[in-house]
Amino acid sequence: MAKTLRSLNGQVVAITGGARGIGRATAAALIAQGARVGIGDIDAPLAEKAAAELGGGTIGLPLDVTDRASFTAFLDEVERQLGPLDVLVNNAGIMPIGPFAEETDAAALRMIEVNLHGVILGSKLAIERFVPRGRGHIVQLASIAGKGGFPGVATYCASKHAVVGLTETLRAELRGTGIEMHQVLPIGVNTELYSGVSGARGFKMPEPEDVANTIVELLQTGKFELYVPRVVGTITRLQALMPRPVVDAIVRLTKGDQVMLAADPTARAAYDARMDAMINGEAPRVPDQERSAA
Repeated sequence: MAKTLRSLNGQVVAITGGARGIGRATAAALIAQGARVGIGDIDAPLAEKAAAELGGGTIGLPLDVTDRASFTAFLDEVERQLGPLDVLVNNAGIMPIGPFAEETDAAALRMIEVNLHGVILGSKLAIERFVPRGRGHIVQLASIAGKGGFPGVATYCASKHAVVGLTETLRAELRGTGIEMHQVLPIGVNTELYSGVSGARGFKMPEPEDVANTIVELLQTGKFELYVPRVVGTITRLQALMPRPVVDAIVRLTKGDQVMLAADPTARAAYDARMDAMINGEAPRVPDQERSAA
């Protein structure tokens, strides 16, 4: 007998980095399930615009995931407007690309702050709210980069390995509390973060909606972990049983060791400019045409 899916109707969900890409697609997928959604983003005007376009009573709010006061204010406002939080989706992340030795210290620190500390901070703040209620869900946007290593994104991989380790540990630590941990591990997704990057040989690059639908599935079924596409999970588990030389040969065959360093810098120019501004502490400046297309 098929397991009954949990209803997400009326669930209050907060999504970080929700103005674009996977975050926005996840908001749309959850709204379609009847959830009440608050999206937070470092680009507050774009978050407000995305929320208005998504409809369904969605709210868009400013959020710097690296700042406790900002993250607390975001969750407080979501709860004030929508009700007690049921789900936090830790989606915000950044990914500059380039040889490790050429990466600036500022870029490395910013990646750790956003990709890891932002997830740690959000998880803590959500757990504080969930424990007294005896329920809640935290969904972490991990990555296949959290299970392997890809030249050109060494620090990004390190941050995602840490997210996987954090999520595995919290799952054990919170067992029996009613709080559930979930993680989704996609390969490179067709978003601005992966602009200019060709997919690995033999794999079609997923769309943000594929990841969003997987997040819905995690919440409906209570599963802990899912890969996007699913075959990546099968390959990852099989590789854990193989000798290292065989694994290395598979990576070379699929060009997994080349895709990041071969990224087209022209196609990544807009994303890189936005990341440089963030790393340098400048306010986000998004061209009007991007806002209209978001």
